[in-house]
Amino acid sequence: MNAVDIGQLSDYESGVPRQIQVENRILVVVRIEDDVYVLDDRCSHEDFSLAEGEVDCESAEIECARHGSMFRLKDGEPTSLPATRPVAHYDVRNFDGRLEVVLP
Repeated sequence: MNAVDIGQLSDYESGVPRQIQVENRILVVVRIEDDVYVLDDRCSHEDFSLAEGEVDCESAEIECARHGSMFRLKDGEPTSLPATRPVAHYDVRNFDGRLEVVLP
């Protein structure tokens, strides 16, 4: 496991997805209040950036802007069609506002 610094909690606006590149991965980071979620930034239905989608803060899901598939931020599982496969998710550590993503 490899923990990589991804900045401060304050660097991320609540409810606004943000694409980042960490090592050789393109990820989407979503902050909802004090919770931070990180997923691969590619819809499992079609190769499209999830960072371009909308976040539902109440259900903690992100929508793929291309076909409307929703994914749970906590585990990357799809909650609506057309996607049927999850996207990879990564643990995030918060050290007094400093964030790290844990990569396999």
